Amino acid sequence: MTRKMVTIDGNTAAAHVAHATNEVIAIYPITPSSTMGEISDAKSAASLANIWGTVPSVTEMQSEGGASGAVHGALAAGALTTTFTASQGLLLMIPNMYKIAGELTPTVFHVTARSLACQALSIFGDHSDVMACRQTGFAMLCSSNVQEVMDFALIAQQATLASRIPFVHFFDGFRTSHEIQKVEELTFDDMRAMIDNDLVAAHKARALSPDRPMICGTAQNPDVYFQGRETVNKYYEAVPSIVEDTMKKFNKIVGRDYKLFEYVGAKNAEKVLVIMGSGSDTAHDTVNALLAKGEKVGVLKVHLFRPFSIDRFVNALPATVKKIAVLDRTKEPGGPGEPLYMDVRTAIGDAMGRGKAPFKNYPLIVGGRYGLGSKEFTPAMVKAVFDNLDAAEPKNSFTVGIIDDVTNTSLDVDDSFNL
Repeated sequence: MTRKMVTIDGNTAAAHVAHATNEVIAIYPITPSSTMGEISDAKSAASLANIWGTVPSVTEMQSEGGASGAVHGALAAGALTTTFTASQGLLLMIPNMYKIAGELTPTVFHVTARSLACQALSIFGDHSDVMACRQTGFAMLCSSNVQEVMDFALIAQQATLASRIPFVHFFDGFRTSHEIQKVEELTFDDMRAMIDNDLVAAHKARALSPDRPMICGTAQNPDVYFQGRETVNKYYEAVPSIVEDTMKKFNKIVGRDYKLFEYVGAKNAEKVLVIMGSGSDTAHDTVNALLAKGEKVGVLKVHLFRPFSIDRFVNALPATVKKIAVLDRTKEPGGPGEPLYMDVRTAIGDAMGRGKAPFKNYPLIVGGRYGLGSKEFTPAMVKAVFDNLDAAEPKNSFTVGIIDDVTNTSLDVDDSFNL
């Protein structure tokens, strides 16, 4: 099959798939996600159809809370529905997200991950907003670059239908949403081959209808609420395998290979960096440069952040690893560490406790913060993180990319190192 190369940004890549694989799109503009809604609105205004030949209904609501409520309602009515958002806009959707997930309703929210207004407003990219949603029950799939945005938008759409778990598909605001790259455009035939119409029919069969009476949205007392909350476990346990199988299906159709956790580096690496989002590409290039100098290093890119598959994560690490640095693009004030760092520590401790880790000795693990508010993240900073692992007393809960002369968390960066 011949696919054309297109020069587009991340938002355009996501909208290309989202408009083609949905019937209802409820939107409210917020930087830097607005372009996805704008493109979808323009497509429908021009009567451009989705892969099933119908023109999606695109409606701008009065707030993000209204958009997520409209999404919830349209999903309950059996429509394939999506939305686009970021930052405080995503946070306004959290109440509906709990309900959508609790009712096992498939959908994909495409999120241009963005900083939150804390000491000041910032419209730029980090992972603060999506990390605030990790308890909602949405699966979370992270793209690192524009090609992945297009590909993962489709993978998420099929995976949500197969698992009945809703997905947040996120990519870094501005860093990826507005980055222009030359990518291979997925065709409608690709999308038709990926999306299982039997699963679409099953979603529609679950729609609210007087012909099929059912009860939901009740209030539950202490006698049954806890038990009900646990009934979803098997659905979440199945998600990693479903996403993995969906990625394999994508590879057969399109030819690009993806994994839940993608390792790049030396097979005998002793130092490994764990990261997700656009910083992964910077780390990848830096690791390649350090490998050329004979260093035993690697980077593990996280794609499926929720549900977090412990066994797949530890098995993606080289058995030779001795030191691990985890980089989070968010800050959790007062916590013992940032979210990805905490997951990595827990995963390795759990796997070693069960004797399932590929390594015998517990590695040194430190965590740090980078790139908040789209702060620059360079190869020199990646090298500084690796260098910190070799220090006599490696810094934990460090920062890289700023000079913290108040609490002295920052790593020294040699700016003469570049690729």
